[in-house]
Amino acid sequence: MKSFFDWYREQSIGPADPWLILGKGPSFSRLNQHDIGRYRLISLNHVVRERRVDVAHVIDADVVEACGEKLLENTGVVVMPWVPHADNHAGDRTLEDLAASQPILSRLGREGRLLWYNLSTARRRVRSGSPVVGVRFFSAEAALNLLATAGARRIRTLGIDGGAAYSARFQDLSDTTLLANTRTSFDEQFHEIARTIRTTGILCGPLDMEVPARVYVGTTEAQMLAVKVLEFSIRKHASLSVEVFPLHRAPIPVPMPVHQGNRPRTPFSFHRFLIPSLAGHRGRALYVDSDMQVFKDIRGLWGQPFDGADLLTVAEPGETGRRPQFSVMLLDCGALRWDIQAIVADLDAGRLDYEQLMYEMRPARQIRAAIDPAWNSLERHEEGRTALLHYTDMPTQPWISARNPLGHLWVRDLVEAIDEGFISRAEVQEEADQGHLRPSLLYQIDRRHLDSTTLPARVLEQDDHYVAPYRQMAGRRGARRSPPPGLWDRVWHGVGRIFR
Repeated sequence: MKSFFDWYREQSIGPADPWLILGKGPSFSRLNQHDIGRYRLISLNHVVRERRVDVAHVIDADVVEACGEKLLENTGVVVMPWVPHADNHAGDRTLEDLAASQPILSRLGREGRLLWYNLSTARRRVRSGSPVVGVRFFSAEAALNLLATAGARRIRTLGIDGGAAYSARFQDLSDTTLLANTRTSFDEQFHEIARTIRTTGILCGPLDMEVPARVYVGTTEAQMLAVKVLEFSIRKHASLSVEVFPLHRAPIPVPMPVHQGNRPRTPFSFHRFLIPSLAGHRGRALYVDSDMQVFKDIRGLWGQPFDGADLLTVAEPGETGRRPQFSVMLLDCGALRWDIQAIVADLDAGRLDYEQLMYEMRPARQIRAAIDPAWNSLERHEEGRTALLHYTDMPTQPWISARNPLGHLWVRDLVEAIDEGFISRAEVQEEADQGHLRPSLLYQIDRRHLDSTTLPARVLEQDDHYVAPYRQMAGRRGARRSPPPGLWDRVWHGVGRIFR
């Protein structure tokens, strides 16, 4: 019996050769709507009974009997863990033992079509000299990790969906295998899929979505650590590949309007209008500001239908009375023919003013406020509910102030990003040396001290003479300088001690 990895090498499969993983979820019913001729197909468990595939991945021994002759007819090879699951739980018999008593497996073995690999759930020994493939909840995780470990770098999925339902093609299994592992939802697989994408760098995502998800960030060079933490927080949860682009690095010049009242309020206010051009006026794009942090998978947001609109923005939560927010937007780049030169020309000619441009987004043809308010939560975080936290209060943003009550959430992701090698300690030091970060932040990451409101007074003193970049800009404009934020940090720290 041959290992999957030996077989994979013998097939001379290149990293760029695309794979398609087929699961039993509702989107499997759309298989015939796609051209899948260029993909190598790998099926999960019972899916092999529905169509011919190159590889049938069978994690549960029970599936062999359930699919019977289809395993012989519909696949090139069958790959199973060396210790397969039984009744949706870790088994105790090796594949070799099972093949000795199971006619289908025995025949596959004789024909050289039965492959094995080590699965992390094995309670018995694994076979030495071969990688151990991780899985936590569902077989989609194991199949994805199996391919990524073998060297595949382009992997799409269909029928690997959230929720708690199968495609109609598999309704007969609903009473026997649907969530039989006692999990409440297939959503739980997405966290592990996100981890695999983040740690391996594979290009992965649903076949019926644009991949990678293109995220454009409004920012300045002084905010680049915030951008990196934002990017990490997106990738931490995203069950599809993501591409993040800081807009201030775009190779398109932004002209300055003639009239002072029409000029941008921040250095990046107008950069969002570059996005359709940067995207080649095709597909979709997500715009966010740099002072944000993500707590949920952007998969649902990225795939949200436009339904005739060319721009989606966040719906206001009830009667807030605040102006429309366009700091989180999903753009149809094919429909938006934005040109920054023409937009500024309209400002100069009086056909448009700043309010209409930034608060009404007049250059868009049709806008729908269809995005859940959880995707733009202003200075509020509710565990399990908040999808995106927006640090709108500039003086208390966690990278420049130690007095943000939610700062521990941001520092936590920064520390995780450093631990994973996504951000280096040297990068943080360099940003601090340039005055982009408060000095006390270095103490926090070195000691894993997440909550800045409990920092020792001697550490907070390091921030006393720190002047944040936005204050320096205000000073250059002649604005009256307020007291150094470090002094306020110490007051905040003292008050906290009194009331704790």
